[in-house]
Amino acid sequence: MRVRGVPAVVAALLAAPAVTVPAHAAQTKEPLPLERLFDNTAVSDDARPADADFDGSGASLSAQDLAAAGWTPGRELTVQGARLTWPRRQPGEPDNVRADGQTVRVGGRGDALAFLVAGTSGTDVTGTGSVSYRNGSRSTYRITAPDWRTGPLATKAVALPHVNEPTGQLAERTRLYVVTVPLVAEREVASVRLPRAAGLHVFALAVRGSVRGWSGSWGVSTSGFPAVGPWSDRTLRLVVHTSVGGPRVRLRFDNTFAAAPVRIGSATVAVQRAGATPVEAPVPVSFGGAGGAEIPAGAQAFSDPLDFVVPAGANLLVSFHLPELVTAAPVHRLAVQRSYLSEPGDHSADDSATAYPTVLTNWPLLTGVDVTGGPGSVVALGDSITDGDRSTTDANRRWPDVLAARLSEQDLVPRYGVLNQGISGNRVVSDRYPGNGVSTDSAGVSALHRFDRDVLAQTSVRSVIVFEGINDLLAKATGAQVTAGLRELADRAHARGLRVLAATILPCGGRTGCTADVDAERTAVNDWLRSTGRFDGVLDFDAVIRDPALPTRMLPAYDSGDHLHPGDAGLAALARSVDLKLL
Repeated sequence: MRVRGVPAVVAALLAAPAVTVPAHAAQTKEPLPLERLFDNTAVSDDARPADADFDGSGASLSAQDLAAAGWTPGRELTVQGARLTWPRRQPGEPDNVRADGQTVRVGGRGDALAFLVAGTSGTDVTGTGSVSYRNGSRSTYRITAPDWRTGPLATKAVALPHVNEPTGQLAERTRLYVVTVPLVAEREVASVRLPRAAGLHVFALAVRGSVRGWSGSWGVSTSGFPAVGPWSDRTLRLVVHTSVGGPRVRLRFDNTFAAAPVRIGSATVAVQRAGATPVEAPVPVSFGGAGGAEIPAGAQAFSDPLDFVVPAGANLLVSFHLPELVTAAPVHRLAVQRSYLSEPGDHSADDSATAYPTVLTNWPLLTGVDVTGGPGSVVALGDSITDGDRSTTDANRRWPDVLAARLSEQDLVPRYGVLNQGISGNRVVSDRYPGNGVSTDSAGVSALHRFDRDVLAQTSVRSVIVFEGINDLLAKATGAQVTAGLRELADRAHARGLRVLAATILPCGGRTGCTADVDAERTAVNDWLRSTGRFDGVLDFDAVIRDPALPTRMLPAYDSGDHLHPGDAGLAALARSVDLKLL
């Protein structure tokens, strides 16, 4: 879907709803594994660039660049929760399929089908395919592959620094993308029919497995890729606040936006007593049975399930050792929470705070804590107000924290986990961080560009609350552009079977730049939200916070003092106003 004034969005934006068709309409060709259908060569050795021709003009990807990113032949890559295998082919050998209606043998049950793709037509390539299930039914899907040389960096899985051509190498970025489309719940996949779409290349595809029994308890969005440290042989001890609890835990680390792998040497989890001190000795976690993990550029790593009781509404200490030099890392900048950096050495198992003299005010690399036993999760997608800017440090008074506490204390609806995917400074329709390279801006890629990663790929997500738009308006976007973006987010959530709630935009009168024109556009967006019917519910946060006597401003009791962000009392009022039955 393209909306005037809204950036092009990759992935299957509006995947066609699943439909059941008669068994006699199923494909009659015998499905084959994808690698047996490879008919194009995308990767060349730098010393022999003429051995591959990805796009029909002789250009190709560099095997050396891929290796530097950790994308080596046969390497399993987890992206957006899906396990995909980079083709087990050497440079110069066929390594991808040009999508032309082939039927591919694929198995498994899950919520989505993930494709590792790129286009070679100079623009987005879109096509429609189908999924066949073991019970004889089928569903259709629609997929869009961005171009390998011109597609958005904000949504790529990995970017490489060169293009190989028969006559040499160009210093020009290339991109590969992971795109997901929905599957019919609870049905076992038998095969996938690829679209007929000239220029759409498929390197891998897999069912994103079910996460039944797991709920997201804590989550955070990567807001940029800034310079850090540098860190070498250091341990980070991050403090995170749970929402739902459970008897088992797993951790998620993301190497988002990176150009090179990062190694986690060891990792532990503990309940916090105070500061960097745990209640009991930290418990080691493993990754595929190993003590650590190397995470390729753009990929993620989940720890193995661990028997460890995670209390609801508690602070955890997640410690991990970085044995190798790290000069830049994926980071969530605004933690509103003090974490800790160690002296040299692996101190992940330390049961005291002695080795942790340095305070961190952000969350690097760690993006999720999941627990077993919960009913699923609610995602709060937002900007600095959701991120907790101007709330009390270390007090967990962000409005999603207060919402999580409300959920844990009632029996009217399931006690969902609440995942805070707010980013300070974030916008709906335009990127603050371009999505590649070491960043100086930590306000993230747009909500449209991060929706697949920060909402659809979150653990057992059931519903999403979208609360964004003021930063767009302050940056001179129009209300029409914002509503177009919000409409697209609603449609994409519904295409995946999620409930989606929208929150009205708060007033900012008294803030520099918050002019009468900005307020007029804000009012237009809010009027549209209240009347559109596009969402499953509207949370009228504007009505909760505004001063009845001066509706362009917040009530003084709720204003943090900067006329843009509510303070603790205002954030609590927002959370208390949420009708839990809407979730």
